[in-house]
Amino acid sequence: MISRRRTALAAVSAAASAVFVLTGCEPGSLDDLAEGGGGSSGSAAADGRSAGPLDNPDGTKPGLAPVTESAERAEARKLIEGVRTKGRGPRTGYDRDEFGYAWMDTADGVPMARNGCDTRNDLMQRDGQKLEFRSGSDCVVVSMTLADPYTGKDIAWKKREAMEVQIDHVVPLSYAWQMGASRWPEDKRRQLANDPLNLLPVEGRANSVKGDSGPAAWLPPHKAVRCAYAVRFAQVAAKYEMPVTAPDKTMMLRQCGA
Repeated sequence: MISRRRTALAAVSAAASAVFVLTGCEPGSLDDLAEGGGGSSGSAAADGRSAGPLDNPDGTKPGLAPVTESAERAEARKLIEGVRTKGRGPRTGYDRDEFGYAWMDTADGVPMARNGCDTRNDLMQRDGQKLEFRSGSDCVVVSMTLADPYTGKDIAWKKREAMEVQIDHVVPLSYAWQMGASRWPEDKRRQLANDPLNLLPVEGRANSVKGDSGPAAWLPPHKAVRCAYAVRFAQVAAKYEMPVTAPDKTMMLRQCGA
């Protein structure tokens, strides 16, 4: 019998289908992690396990497929061009708890909230394949395969090696804090921290190297998804009316150039 939690998650995905630590690293510095991380689209796009960001405006579909068609790339540039810019403010006062405790199920105003399963496991279920759950649970994922968008690799993940896959905030919370979230009401910060539009399960090493970098300092080593990553960054910024730095915007536009 299918439980309420899994039914709710499936309903969100179906509805979406119906409507549509500063690192200083340079972009692409993780290329050595992504074998074949050049221009190929990779398995994540080829086998239907991921959606393009322009077709996934609420983040309820899995993954991050490359943006390749010229019309889509033009649409991507238009979206990015609409994002405001400002200088990055101080990190003073930032604390992860300012965005609520990690992976709360009670951040109202975002898909998948209050479905009885925490945000981390919701994202594992959204993006993972061959899911296995803890005995007696329809929420806690203990094993899965992940088509990692950041490296282009398939990861066979098990919970006993939890850090091998981490949930990345595409727009890092510290970055958001420095770009204005320090003045947001708490409920808006909680939304950003738990919004599936801003969350991707990815290889842990790639996420750790990214830290709280913007696109000017870090891009996915898998080059095929760099425009898609820029689009997703812009989608989050636009949704939360949050500016990005001018160098970040320039780098984002470059990824989706003609």
